[in-house]
This record gives sequence, structure tokens and C-alpha cells, in this order.
Amino acid sequence: MASSLKDFSPDKIRDDFIPNDSYIDPDFARLEEERLWPKVWQLACRLEEIPNVGDYCTYDIVDDSIIVVHAEKDVIKAFHNACSHRGLPLTQGCGRAERFHCRFHGWKYSLKGECIEIVDSKDWNGCLKSKDVDLREVNVATWGGAVFINMDPECQPFEEFLRPVDDFMGKFEFDKLRYRWYKTVIMPVNWKRVLEAFNEFYHVQQAHAQLLAFTDDYSTSRGFGRHGNVRFAAEGTVPFKRSPRLPPKEVPDYRDYILDFVEQYNRDLQAIVTPRMHRATQRLRTEVEATAEPAEVLAKWMQFLGEAAAEDGVEFPSELTPEYIEASGFDWHVFPNTIFLHSVDGVLWYRARPNGQDPNSCIFDVWALERYAPGKEPPLKREFYANWREGEWPLIYKQDFVNLDQLQRGMKSRGFPGQLVSPLQERTISNFHRALRRFMQDPHDHPDPAQEAMSSAPE
Repeated sequence: MASSLKDFSPDKIRDDFIPNDSYIDPDFARLEEERLWPKVWQLACRLEEIPNVGDYCTYDIVDDSIIVVHAEKDVIKAFHNACSHRGLPLTQGCGRAERFHCRFHGWKYSLKGECIEIVDSKDWNGCLKSKDVDLREVNVATWGGAVFINMDPECQPFEEFLRPVDDFMGKFEFDKLRYRWYKTVIMPVNWKRVLEAFNEFYHVQQAHAQLLAFTDDYSTSRGFGRHGNVRFAAEGTVPFKRSPRLPPKEVPDYRDYILDFVEQYNRDLQAIVTPRMHRATQRLRTEVEATAEPAEVLAKWMQFLGEAAAEDGVEFPSELTPEYIEASGFDWHVFPNTIFLHSVDGVLWYRARPNGQDPNSCIFDVWALERYAPGKEPPLKREFYANWREGEWPLIYKQDFVNLDQLQRGMKSRGFPGQLVSPLQERTISNFHRALRRFMQDPHDHPDPAQEAMSSAPE
């Protein structure tokens, strides 16, 4: 007998436990297909992928396919990707078109979704109506340069759905970022497990031990309604310090922490830290005294970053303050399936989706975004890999992927009833699963996280 919604109650989620049926049960995946993806706001593409009128991107999620198109100047639209005649998809991938043309029987549609040509339309004797032949429209919203879609005509307004993420992140001006690189890989694990691997820092001490030399890795996490935020507990006036998990070591030169951080992230992540940031940070070696206090070193570092940006013709966000940056944390989960980690100059953005109806496989997109002077961004190149070992990945991704390879098998063990998540460091994960189950029970029950979040939001 197939499982139903009542079998997957939110009450089964504890702050320290998530049952493994969330990841391996085909009935849970079926309910996600029916109750989550057709009704939730989800990131389809970025605006720089469709900069000109006629540019489009195809976004596929399980059995649904959506066309996102730059329909006219400053107007983005989205439609179900199915010809109204026999349902053939009109687009694949991304491209440019003056109109959408069905290669099966020749029906044509404008960029605004209007059916503009039906071959031998007289056969219908005038009974076809625009509501029957025009493409079915999908809700669209934009934030931070990203295009979100929602297939539910009665969906929650996007601004309400996103709250309070924009309160903490809006001043970073993500809309001015552009792709540094774009990789997609098929991972042999449920989409939620991939997402969660980047939604907690508890694993840093084991999977990324090389970072402990400049990272006090103990973390805290918090749910904001459906969304979540993770930060290193040591963030604040002195954001870099040696992990207490390592043997004590006297490091009187605070510059070394920043230099090591920038060097390793530039080499081993190739995101968040940009080449410009790496270049500017080298000035600490020659223009700041080794005896300088941490506050002075940090202030000089920010000065050098700003000067390097100006030399490149890049404007940093004008409203950012140290207090706003500190309050933003480091890692945001936007429900249901995107994660981003940010700095002033660059962002690492993840998106995970089911790979068809298989709960044991997912499509994982990894985007490195960076600030460029207008017209100086590199050409967009999308890389696709059927297996992560086929591609060239910096060290930190490899350290995560090798563990993700084995997770799905481990969760199927008869001796593993579910995850014993940390109620503090992995709270975002339990919050996510509780929110997911609540959403699937009632997609139109819109919890308002503003009261909790706004009290601590930056001014």
C-alpha cells in the first residue's frame, strides 16, 4: 500500500532526528512531485542568461518543463513548455527565438505566449478560444538577479515567501553579479541530501580540516520560517581565528589568517573569493605592519578590496556596513532547494533538483558569481557532467562529493532509521524538513517569519 501524507507528518521531525523515509521512500518523492514542485517558488535561471528580448531558458523539474523568456523590454514571462495541440515541448535548453514553433504540426506562439498560427485552423470551425490555444502562463518573480517561477495560480506572493532573506541580503546587490563559471552534475543521492551537505558547517572539522588553521569552525544555525541561515559562531569583530580543535599555536601576525583564507579559497573553492580579492589581499604583506591589531588589518583589507574594485571599474554596494555584513551570516538556505554562500565580491550558489522521479539521484547546479565591470564578464559556459569524477573540481568540492557518493547507500541500511542531526549546528536541516512536510500538507498555509526575523534584522 502506498504511503500517504499522514504517514509523513511534520511531528515525526525532531530538532535532533530526521527519519530516512524523507530520502529513500518513492512515495515521499511522489508526494513531492504532486505537492511541492507544482506549488512552490523555485529558482529557474538568472537574468544574465536571458539578457535580450527573445532569449529563453528551459527549466525542467521532474515531469514539468517551464519556458522562461525575455518576452519584451523589461518583461520576463514563463509558460508551461507544452504545445497546446498535442503537448510536444517547444524548447530544450537555452537559446533565442522570435517565436516558439512546434516542430510536430507547425503551431506557432509569440514570445508572450499567444498562439499566432494554427495550421488549417478552419478545421475547428471557429470553436478554438485563446484560453484553449495560448500557452499556459506561470507566475514569475525576480530577486538578486535570479528568476523564480511558481506554477500555482493561487501561490503566496513572492515577497512574502522570501521574507526575511531580503532584509538580511538585499543590500549586497546580487543582481549586479555575473557568472564566473557554471557547472551541472548528476549526483547519486537524493536532492535533499546534496542540499544539506552545504547547509551546515558541522562537517568542516572532518571533511575540510585544512580550513581549521584560520577558521574557528564551531557554528550556529537558525530557521527563519521555511528558510535558514548558518554562521560561524566566531563571526564578529575578529572573523578569522585558529580553530580550538587544533593544538594551540601562537600566531601573532593576524595578516596570516586572512592571507591563508584568501589563498585557500581562491585555490580550493574558486568561488566567494574572487581573483580581484586575491590580488588585493597581497597588499597586506607589504602595506600593513606584522604587529597591527586585527581591527586595523581588517580595515586595511576592506580598503584594499574597495580600491581594487574601483580600479576594475566595479562599484561595491554603497549601503553595506560592517554591521550589516556581520548580521548576514555566511550561508543561506532559500526554501526549498537553493543555498548560497556570499562575500562582498562573490557568491557561491547551489541548486538541487530531483533527477526525474528517482529518489536516489539528483541534478546539482553549482554557480560561482562575481562582480564585473559592465561588459567585462566572461562568456557564459555551461558545463555538464554525468558523474562528478568526469569534471575538474577544486579540492573542497571533491572532499564533499566523495562523501555524497556513499550517503544514499548508508541511509538504506536496516540499521539506520534516520539522521541524528545536531540541534544547534544542524538546526537548519531539521527546520527544512519540518517546513517541507508542512508545505506538502497545505501549500497555502503561509507562515510569517517576520516577527522572529525582523527583530534581529539589520537596519
